[in-house]
Amino acid sequence: MTAIISPNQKYLQGYLAWLSNEKQYSDLTAENYARDLKHLFELAAETPLKNLKIHHIRRYISQLHSKGLGGRSLARMLSAWRGFYNYLMRDHGLTDNPCAGLRAPKSPKTLPQALSPDEATRMVDLPTDTPEAIRDKAIFELFYSSGLRLAELVNLDPVELDLNAGEVRVTGKGSKTRIVPLGQFAITALQAWLAIRDAIAKENEAALFVGPRGSRISPRVVQLRMKQWGVTQGITSNVHPHLLRHSFATHVLQSSGDLRAVQEMLGHASISTTQVYTHLDFQYLSKIYDAAHPRAKKKIKENT
Repeated sequence: MTAIISPNQKYLQGYLAWLSNEKQYSDLTAENYARDLKHLFELAAETPLKNLKIHHIRRYISQLHSKGLGGRSLARMLSAWRGFYNYLMRDHGLTDNPCAGLRAPKSPKTLPQALSPDEATRMVDLPTDTPEAIRDKAIFELFYSSGLRLAELVNLDPVELDLNAGEVRVTGKGSKTRIVPLGQFAITALQAWLAIRDAIAKENEAALFVGPRGSRISPRVVQLRMKQWGVTQGITSNVHPHLLRHSFATHVLQSSGDLRAVQEMLGHASISTTQVYTHLDFQYLSKIYDAAHPRAKKKIKENT
């Protein structure tokens, strides 16, 4: 018996196919869009999408905000809903986008968290006594060496590595390709992984990083392995792939002061996105000042 697909599910399948085929979005990005749109379907309940008006969307956003969803998450969700309605207007005859012109409530600006250099070193200094540990060390070293996004890393193939030149070719957001340098520690870890990869990977598997079954590793597995290793290595922060990306950007900026170079390596379209790391850098310098400058020490003593 053929399962009956609801109109919303049919629209969602078509939209996700369009994002993948036309917009060239990664599977992970498409999954995020799907999750945001399922919130819309749940909130709308029995109300058809074509009948939703701006006051409905305002109420839904208010409900989500009252449950603790922050401004950035709501803005992302509104963007997904708005794009979905544009698709429905273009391909399915809807005449109105109820999300047009709406803005999410603002949240206080928060700086991305970063590990200290010592914590980052502990995070990548893994024992290499099992094939999984050898793979994980290569993954973590690559994150910290080159500042890759999670989707960029799991989608890598060995042909995109040039270990002799110390480079990796990365396909980022919007299918934009960039060349990112590899540090020597990352090169050594990748060489160790490549030496055993073929014995684990399935025949004709193109992925650089594979799981125990020999297929391309999933983003979720990388997240879980990193969280487990964080506990093992004594890192008190909530360790996740983006934390190593933030740490890479912060530490490179602290060492070089070259904001434009960090922008290029991270694959940011706008330097304004990269500028947040200047604030992290200032925080780091402030701590150094407070710990080392004689006048800062005097001030601390006077206030105690």
